[in-house]
Amino acid sequence: MKITNVSCILASSPVPVEKRYRTDLGWMSKYDNTYVKVETDEGITGYGATYGTPEIVKAIVETQLCYLLVDEDPTYIERLWQKMYCGARGERSIQAAYSMPDYLRGGQTMAAISAIDIALWDILGKSMGQPVYKLLGACRDRVKAYASGGWETADKIGQEVQEYTKKGFRAVKIRAEGKEGSFRIESSIQRVAAVRAAVGPEIDIFVDAHGSLDFSTAERYAHELEKYQVGWLEEPITPEDYESLARLRAKTSVPIATGEREILRFGFLHLAQQGIDVLQPDLSLAGGITEGRRIAAVAAAYHTKIATHNWGNPLLVAASLHFALSQPNYYLFEVGQSSSPLMTQALKEPFDIRDGYIYPNDKPGFGVEFREDFFENYPFVPGPDFIS
Repeated sequence: MKITNVSCILASSPVPVEKRYRTDLGWMSKYDNTYVKVETDEGITGYGATYGTPEIVKAIVETQLCYLLVDEDPTYIERLWQKMYCGARGERSIQAAYSMPDYLRGGQTMAAISAIDIALWDILGKSMGQPVYKLLGACRDRVKAYASGGWETADKIGQEVQEYTKKGFRAVKIRAEGKEGSFRIESSIQRVAAVRAAVGPEIDIFVDAHGSLDFSTAERYAHELEKYQVGWLEEPITPEDYESLARLRAKTSVPIATGEREILRFGFLHLAQQGIDVLQPDLSLAGGITEGRRIAAVAAAYHTKIATHNWGNPLLVAASLHFALSQPNYYLFEVGQSSSPLMTQALKEPFDIRDGYIYPNDKPGFGVEFREDFFENYPFVPGPDFIS
């Protein structure tokens, strides 16, 4: 089997002006999805996804990386990952038995590599008639999941999270800053208190700050969260500041989670060494499933849990599920509660989520198929997804 073509498919769903609201990330004007399609001479096609900037990823895939892949065997996944990571020196690095990374290996290039890697695993599963998680080495047949949402103001957020628990979730995540559009410790704690009052003591609560706080604010905020048995505080400060994350962790009993914007095992090694409690790689940015396995191994060496970032793209959810099923130190699975049509209208069959767990369907590859009219109904719209 040989690769014949590698391409990108972009999709968008604009948010009507009357439904927009401001969070710490800005005003969301649209949802975007970026997919990679890898075709073979045996008629088997694999799909991958990334969280990268759509037009840039498309250009990298179709004008750079594709030339490293055409005529290669798609089941030689480690080989192809190394070729993409090392560029023109890929073959040389394989022969030398050490990496010689390309200058442009990070950022959007790694997002493109990640998407292609995910597609290659999809091909491997389909070619062998097996779900990917069994080829990775299955560890479990279901994963405990949490509902990821929590945007409402203090007077409404209790009702919002109760809707999540009615779906069977036993864990919920809310945003530190909701629809009020600005962060104050007092108002954020009011929202957390409302959630705890609404769900009771048996439901796990997590809080995501999206790296929007300075250190002193994060420290004071974490101390307030201790009263409500919060399961983790996610990205309290800018995620690149490893030392300050370690200082914060030492000053609070609230576990710290981070990593959704990190790439490669080397960055996650720093985070694990700093005592971070939960590492959150996004497989569509951090290096795909292939690098995700290395990241999980690094985490395991430091007795650290893994909980992938699975936001906004159904193919990413599917790939992350198969990864989660294969990792002994996988903790909790994120299930976004966004109403984006790109999540609800993309696939022929919904994910099997019940009683607080997400289950695979055991079909070959990632086990998902796109609706025939999906890409036609949601053509790409240029421009930023968040606006100030």
